[in-house]
Amino acid sequence: MAADPADLPYRPCVGIMLLNPTREVFVGQRIDTTAEAWQMPQGGIDPGESPEVTALRELKEEIGTDKARILAETADWLTYDLPAELIGKVWGGRYRGQRQKWFAMDFLGTDADIDLATEHPEFDRWRWLPAQDLPRMIVPFKRALYEQVLAEFDHLLR
Repeated sequence: MAADPADLPYRPCVGIMLLNPTREVFVGQRIDTTAEAWQMPQGGIDPGESPEVTALRELKEEIGTDKARILAETADWLTYDLPAELIGKVWGGRYRGQRQKWFAMDFLGTDADIDLATEHPEFDRWRWLPAQDLPRMIVPFKRALYEQVLAEFDHLLR
């Protein structure tokens, strides 16, 4: 019998709201889905690694550059639950969702620094997007989390 999802822990993770000089947000189209599934970079925290170090490592791993400076982080950890059909299929079935510390960052590079052809590609396309468009571009089960991130970093988006 499968474990009750409520008994599973959240995967410790970071998320990055990368901002260009006009305050648009970087989003990538996930490579592992045919659906329109744009998202901001995110990734798991390795044992012994700080969230700040993870955030810069994940940027480098996912978009090919870590030319960024941390502006702010969320006051608390934010969580989202996977939809029932994904529990047991991702992350080896060990987690019910993710517990994330989010970072807003200034992008210090140029678009030419962004290279999705990384060692383990996660995105096949990318773009800069007005922040207010984020909730409608994300998969529905992450929408409330993205709204929380936008509210917390609202002062940086102007």
